Amino acid sequence: MFVSDFRKEFYEVVQSQRVLLFVASDVDALCACKILQALFQCDHVQYTLVPVSGWQELETAFLEHKEQFRYFILINCGSNVDLLDILQPDEEAVFFVCDTHRPVNVVNVYSDTQIRLLIKQDDDLEVPAYEDIFRDEEEDEEHSGNEGDEGSEPSEKRTRLEEEIAAQTLKRRQRREWEARRRDVLFDYEQYEYHGTSAAMVMFDLAWLMSKDLSDMLWWAIVGLTDQWVQDKITQVKYVTDVGVLQRHVSRHSHRREDEAHTLSVDCARISFEYDSLTRPSLRLALYQHWSLHDSLCNTCYTAARLQLWSLHGQKRLQEFLADVGLPLKQVKQKFQSMDVSLKENLREMIEESANKFGMKDMRVQTFSVHFGFKHKFLASDVVFATMSLMESPEHGSGTDSFTQALDSLSRGNLDKLYHGLELAKRQLRATQQTIASCLCTNLVVSQGPFLYCALMEGTPDVALFSKPASLSLLSRHLLKSFVCSTKNRRCKLLPLVMAAPLSAEQGTVTMVGIPPETDSSDRKNFFGRAFEKAAEGTNSRALHNHFDLSASWRRSPQQQPPPPISDLRPEVVLAGWQDTPASPGWGLQGGAAWLPHAQAVIELKAEDRSKFLDALVTLLS
Repeated sequence: MFVSDFRKEFYEVVQSQRVLLFVASDVDALCACKILQALFQCDHVQYTLVPVSGWQELETAFLEHKEQFRYFILINCGSNVDLLDILQPDEEAVFFVCDTHRPVNVVNVYSDTQIRLLIKQDDDLEVPAYEDIFRDEEEDEEHSGNEGDEGSEPSEKRTRLEEEIAAQTLKRRQRREWEARRRDVLFDYEQYEYHGTSAAMVMFDLAWLMSKDLSDMLWWAIVGLTDQWVQDKITQVKYVTDVGVLQRHVSRHSHRREDEAHTLSVDCARISFEYDSLTRPSLRLALYQHWSLHDSLCNTCYTAARLQLWSLHGQKRLQEFLADVGLPLKQVKQKFQSMDVSLKENLREMIEESANKFGMKDMRVQTFSVHFGFKHKFLASDVVFATMSLMESPEHGSGTDSFTQALDSLSRGNLDKLYHGLELAKRQLRATQQTIASCLCTNLVVSQGPFLYCALMEGTPDVALFSKPASLSLLSRHLLKSFVCSTKNRRCKLLPLVMAAPLSAEQGTVTMVGIPPETDSSDRKNFFGRAFEKAAEGTNSRALHNHFDLSASWRRSPQQQPPPPISDLRPEVVLAGWQDTPASPGWGLQGGAAWLPHAQAVIELKAEDRSKFLDALVTLLS
């Protein structure tokens, strides 16, 4: 059920208990975790933190700890599946779920005892009514021919029996009609995959209601929202709306500190809104304040795609753009902090004016920055890229180590880890653009009919950086944008993209990701998840739904065992990521394709099965 009063129904309940905290491996979940940790530290709440990257890890961790805890908190996992069916908990276990994945599973919504949903009610949830989904089983009708009828006339018995048969037939017909309506209602509710309000923002609202919100908590909420925008999890309208909410909190915190002496302290944190400021440019360039302006222009997807920097003509256009702006190469190729002050102060106006001539009309972005003391300044997107790179870096031995490094980098006292994450992010962005240039220049993006396809080969430089679903999805989105800007084929501009990258040379597995076409439509739907599932079934491969970005994850029956880990699979297909709209008569696999923005599907399969899997996918989508 939905929690209406977060303070009384959630925080005051767990405040005197020892709780187990499950946190998904994404930046928004980490920021929400940091806010909750700060609240727990303030009130001396005992908790155990367990990072989980998929349903299998969640179930394993729950089985290990369920005897020690009664209250469980799940961040960015658990809302879009029947949690009680998956975990099979004891009756006294209570789960508090703060998750951005939508739609929310209807069983979780109407579970009054064990499931408590920490979800903002102002989100457009559109949960079906209880009577449309659930129906109490009716008692069997009285048997005809009971003892009281023994003395009745045969004609009366026959009339009564005919009436009972007619009544039972009517009830069966009504039952079938109700079940048909239920299927339609569930289809309409579950067909769209999207994300709701940031979990970090939800936790910050809780801290604000309790008058315990600090500047650090506000900054974590900003980073959590920015993570959703960077990874295209929310629409631009949703992002701008939530930015307005956080901007009011920033103004309140800034006004509250105006007369305080610690405003000029070395340890203070000052948050600013980076949009209307005339002296602080807010440009749509990745990491430009920690890089050179030239490197940032070359490795930001928005500018690289529109200038087509993978070609000689694109490099010439870049030189023309810089000349039109009036920036000398000596200035743009050195660190941004070392540029002339006069250039930095007028940089936004100079770049915006010239960017319009070169087809880049959206160079400004609404975002926030933070100053730690006098030296350290970060944009919210800088922190997102750094934290994401730490979490997906192949240099750490295990997922837990990467999670810990990423979580620590969000603390003000661990700026060395944050700067290390910035260096990893630069490497990731540089490798992404180099890979895009290689794919486009060697014509690796080919049309398979209903979709575009690109495969990275084993031995490709920096291919290990794209073995994780999030990094491969980011590469796929950037590649599709660049391909659309470079091709003259109008039909290709309307096609989605399927991309493959090596996952494990030892196991002979590859990762494949499917993303929607690069269009301006805001009401798209993505059926790649369903198509991947059907293709796996058509090639006699077992499917494993293990990631949290699934509305239809695997359901366990009493006789069904948990799915095996990918390391134990041989020729099977492992399906992870988005499980999208099921096919309907008018759309999806059987009709004209429609797409949901920001949705993606990711699978992992054996390399030798890739060809037959693609053939099955082409057949399904044709």
